[in-house]
Amino acid sequence: MRHRKKRHLRGGRDRRRHELRALVTALVLYEKIETTAARARLARAKAERLITRAKKLDLAARRAILRDLPRQATRKIFEVLAPRYQTRPGGYVRIAHAGHFKDGTKKVLLELIQ
Repeated sequence: MRHRKKRHLRGGRDRRRHELRALVTALVLYEKIETTAARARLARAKAERLITRAKKLDLAARRAILRDLPRQATRKIFEVLAPRYQTRPGGYVRIAHAGHFKDGTKKVLLELIQ
């Protein structure tokens, strides 16, 4: 059984957290990034949770998101993304396959749905 099992990225806990924060920040700011499939799955889950939380548009949600993202990304989530997805129940992020990197790793395009 897979109870209490998580998806893993390379490195320790701090490196994983930093990498995930950087991916989600880039996704929020640029709305489209290329990365590996494993990283994209983790970043999509995190981004979906943050956008859903931001749709409440209250101070507690803003503070919770500020714990995970820098100010510029938090501002964009609340001023641009939350109003855009206010009527959408979920599924804000799309993963599209984009070939392979030179080392054979699957490359995907992670993008916010318009």
